[in-house]
Amino acid sequence: MDIAALPDLLSYDDLAPRGLTRHGLDRLLASGAFERIAPGLFLRSGLTDDTTAAWIAIATKRPGATLCLLTALSLHELTDEIPARSDIAIPRGTQPVTVHHAPIAWHRFDADTFGIGRTEHTLPDGSAIGLYCAERTLIDLFRLRHAWGNDLALGALKQWLRQRGNSPSSLLTMAEEFPKARPAIQHALEVLL
Repeated sequence: MDIAALPDLLSYDDLAPRGLTRHGLDRLLASGAFERIAPGLFLRSGLTDDTTAAWIAIATKRPGATLCLLTALSLHELTDEIPARSDIAIPRGTQPVTVHHAPIAWHRFDADTFGIGRTEHTLPDGSAIGLYCAERTLIDLFRLRHAWGNDLALGALKQWLRQRGNSPSSLLTMAEEFPKARPAIQHALEVLL
């Protein structure tokens, strides 16, 4: 079998169509050609780091999962903090995914507002995982400031305001959907502007 002809991501369902058995998959794992990234998911070794491999597994098993909070803040370059784990939002009532080799903090968000500000972040294998836009990330930090602290939210808001093209009115418009966060955001904008 030509290992190079195999896709970068394999699941048990992919084995038979590719002429591969579970024993053949075990040989690929033992040789180090592939690694298990989640139950039933295997990624070509060396394709990416452990965190990104976990994101690939999550995107495959929970297409609605979305990078949020400090992880999203970091991807939007609105913080100097380096996340120690990946913050991933799923709609309430959805079960998290077991992933290997990377710490994940699961957050359950209201299903009614889950899609607000949701975009996608492309992954190295060509798939994508959800990513909250900068405005939604700021709203979530203000909404959850009891857990994350005011300093992180205010610091991120200051950096966001310095970036060209960002509009406080668009932030406040999106915040209308989050009545608990909007007053705090409006107050912070009044102080900063």
